[in-house]
Amino acid sequence: MPKTHSDSATEQISEEEFQPDEENERVEINDEEDDELIEPAERNGSTQDLAIELVDSDVEEEIGDGGFVQETRKRRRKTTTTTTAKKKAPPKKKKPPKVKVPYFTRITNKLYEQHPHLKDVFPYLGSIQSIPVERAPQPEGMNIKLLPFQLEGLNWLIKQEEGEFGGGILADEMGMGKTIQTIGLMMNDLTKRPNLVVGPTVALMQWKHEIESHTHEGKLKVLLYHGAKRTNDVKELMKYDVILTSYSVLESVYRKQQYGFKRKAGLVKEKSPLHSVNFYRVILDEAHNIKDRTSNTSKAANNLQCSKRWCLSGTPVQNRIGEMYSLIRFLKLDPFHQYFCTKCECQSDEWKFSNYRTCDLCGHAPMLHTNFFNHFMLKNILKYGIAGDGLESFNNIQLLLGHIMLRRTKLERADDLGLPPRTVTVKNYRFNPEEKDLYMSLYSDSKRQFNDYVALGVVLNNYANIFTLITRMRQIADHPDLVLKKVGSSSSTTHMEGVIICQLCEDEAEEPIESKCRHRFCRMCIQEYVEGFDGSTLKLECPVCHIGLSIDLEQPALEVDEEQFNKASIVNRINHSGDWKSSTKIEALVEDLYNIRSEKNTIKSIVFSQFTSMLDLIEWRLKRAGFVTVKLQGSMSPEQRDNTIRYFMENTYVEVFLVSLKAGGIALNLTEASRIFIMDPWYNPTVEWQAMDRVHRIGQKRPIEIIRYCIEDSIELKIIELQDKKADMINATIQNDEAAINRLTPEDLQFLFNN
Repeated sequence: MPKTHSDSATEQISEEEFQPDEENERVEINDEEDDELIEPAERNGSTQDLAIELVDSDVEEEIGDGGFVQETRKRRRKTTTTTTAKKKAPPKKKKPPKVKVPYFTRITNKLYEQHPHLKDVFPYLGSIQSIPVERAPQPEGMNIKLLPFQLEGLNWLIKQEEGEFGGGILADEMGMGKTIQTIGLMMNDLTKRPNLVVGPTVALMQWKHEIESHTHEGKLKVLLYHGAKRTNDVKELMKYDVILTSYSVLESVYRKQQYGFKRKAGLVKEKSPLHSVNFYRVILDEAHNIKDRTSNTSKAANNLQCSKRWCLSGTPVQNRIGEMYSLIRFLKLDPFHQYFCTKCECQSDEWKFSNYRTCDLCGHAPMLHTNFFNHFMLKNILKYGIAGDGLESFNNIQLLLGHIMLRRTKLERADDLGLPPRTVTVKNYRFNPEEKDLYMSLYSDSKRQFNDYVALGVVLNNYANIFTLITRMRQIADHPDLVLKKVGSSSSTTHMEGVIICQLCEDEAEEPIESKCRHRFCRMCIQEYVEGFDGSTLKLECPVCHIGLSIDLEQPALEVDEEQFNKASIVNRINHSGDWKSSTKIEALVEDLYNIRSEKNTIKSIVFSQFTSMLDLIEWRLKRAGFVTVKLQGSMSPEQRDNTIRYFMENTYVEVFLVSLKAGGIALNLTEASRIFIMDPWYNPTVEWQAMDRVHRIGQKRPIEIIRYCIEDSIELKIIELQDKKADMINATIQNDEAAINRLTPEDLQFLFNN
């Protein structure tokens, strides 16, 4: 056996030097393994025996003839004194300095040790051939001729189902015909049935109309599964080729199956008919509705039984890249959505910790389990951005999306679409003197209160209060009565019983939902509030009672009494005599509509506002000015919405459609209109983009003009600047952290209150 460095060093020492002595010393080395540390020699793939007990000190002394003589001196290493030693311990190896291994590397090594197949995931993904860009044949039985890029999309859909992914994400920009391409997929092979389409309530009737109008009669039998009279008979459902239902219905039947509902006899569980059918294909329209992976809606979608899965969304990522996980989980893309144990071979599709302490499958602790998508594709981006390890994770995401997502934009396929031009104009106005005095009074009080929060370092603790302050300033910029005449205000002449008021915006609630502490909000208002806490260590509290907030953002909207809703209109609380005053914005709108009318054409207009009370005032003012209007409200049933849309589209004398941004900004096809007026800017620009695309889509023949109103001496100018900042974040796709686009950070709030 060859001598090591340690062996040769030891041979130079006589045995006398190891005689027992109370003053003799020995080295005590802790050989306990530390899984966070490794030896440098081991990292290099080799081992070395290092002599550390005795060290030679070579001293060179010069002699007279210019030569040198080397004297080897022996010295002992300082050691710990051991008085009980009878015999000196043999020399031991010194461990070199220990090196900290990054957490990511350590966990990755443990994952690879227990799950070796994970090493091959990305190399294998990189070896898969992309689907070539080819056009599918025009589907038989369709009354509409698909455009070239739509036939390319149909070919991709067909090939994707035939491949190993069994589905994917169709992410064409809004207004490019995702619905008609999906109908083409159904028509490609009528034996592949039944199909389930899940979408927002407002989109269901549009799906029904497009299927009926673009396919030969009787080719696809369609069922609208919505409302109180829907069937629970699975055999009845199987008679249809396409079943259309809403996210709220899907969540409701799933909740009753999983958790039950109260009856006189106690808690009753009811089997979900939708979860009892083995569908061939499930399609999620506006799939970003399942972005919250912890919501019942997301869980209800994940538990559907089917062979092929599709997500349709023009905005698959709205707030942060982490939302993409919910879509990947729905698509059942192994192993990207799965959880893996770092101590054993355990792996699962769900987070299985029913007692919150140990895994139901292997018994190990939660901290020993990690999610593949989170570990390999998200963490490093959040930590390093698009650089170093973050760049590698970003490339992994792009590699996956390149195989499961198809996205085209209107700009890219302008020649195919043949869409008319679209212009967006921001019209700035200034308050009149009376509005200015009222606004500045409110602004001064609000800024003083906000500065107090900043000084005390409690901005996020008072997020709900700040949200209300900002909302009131925005409302005054629309019309002072939105603040002065709100329900329950001292200047309001009546208090409306049975009306659901959002306790954030203090307006009649649009799509009202309820927290477990029984407080009610507009769905979009409370969603913005919740997202304001993303990334914060503060406890999420109810903005009303300040206990821990528990609310399902995707729960079905509370039923609203239409009669009471109409009675609650702000129009019933204002002075109907000649003393009532309009506002700067409303009069600007009236003037623009008069100008359109003076051109003596049949141009139709859509007016969007976040506040239902503002729409009520606009409706009242326009009717006094002689305009014929219709209004889309969140309290309407799908049939009522459909009838309202048809009435607007089919009657040339109806000039103006009033739509709430909270209820009607998505899943509408309103190509009969060619003018859009956005009365109040929103923090999240994607909401306005979706509203604009209601008219700028396939089927539009007229040039589109979009007017955005802004009171420049108000908070609205700051909101528009903030929108531009958010738009840059969206276009960049991924930032250095999970910066929420909807969320107002403390810095954003400070920006809004600055002069």
